Amino acid sequence: MAEIICVIGNKGGTGKTTLSHMLCQGLGLLGQRTACVLTDTSREPLIPAGRRYVIADARTRDALTKVADKLRTLENWIGVIDGGGNRTEMDRKLYALSDIVLLPFRESHEDIRTVLRDLEMFPRAYAIPTQWPNNAWQREAADRSVAELLGAYRHRILRPVNALSSSKLLLHKRIPEQLPTPLANACRAVARQVLEVLEIDFAEAGVGDEAEHETEHLPAAEMPLRLSQGLRRAH
Repeated sequence: MAEIICVIGNKGGTGKTTLSHMLCQGLGLLGQRTACVLTDTSREPLIPAGRRYVIADARTRDALTKVADKLRTLENWIGVIDGGGNRTEMDRKLYALSDIVLLPFRESHEDIRTVLRDLEMFPRAYAIPTQWPNNAWQREAADRSVAELLGAYRHRILRPVNALSSSKLLLHKRIPEQLPTPLANACRAVARQVLEVLEIDFAEAGVGDEAEHETEHLPAAEMPLRLSQGLRRAH
């Protein structure tokens, strides 16, 4: 049956929707069959044409139940549920039906304090820095804040997603025929580490695209991605 990933968090403006679509696009580029599930009532469904994933509208409680039940019947699919900010009750519901949870946060101390509370509330969740600064000085300061304030949870923090203006293209109702290579590479990078967490083997798709050269902005000892040692699964 399908794996279900929920992208939630109590603070708004952390990039949950952008991360959801980047993850879905990246999973599609890595050959995974993926659905992006919309639950935020303030947003409209996007046109799926040109995307590497399908879009499901689950903005009502009944629709969410039906979509989740349908996903669970599908073999080798991954569902990514895009939650909304400041919806603690909905976050708890989404957490209950998910296999893993992603908590995006930005570099502000307010974001970091909020994600700290969310990590305490949701033991099966991973925090993921989003819109992370590209400027070396700002990035160093942001990484240092994470190491100091979230040190106890460093084993549940994924590698940062750097700020990328083109990521907003995925939120257009209709996306361009061809997305910029840096965006495609960033989408793949997000997808790779989530598949690592899920312990799902995958094959690279899209021959001819530029390879992504991943860098970690914190030393592994400070911000490791701890994986279990179980058997990996093909998807």
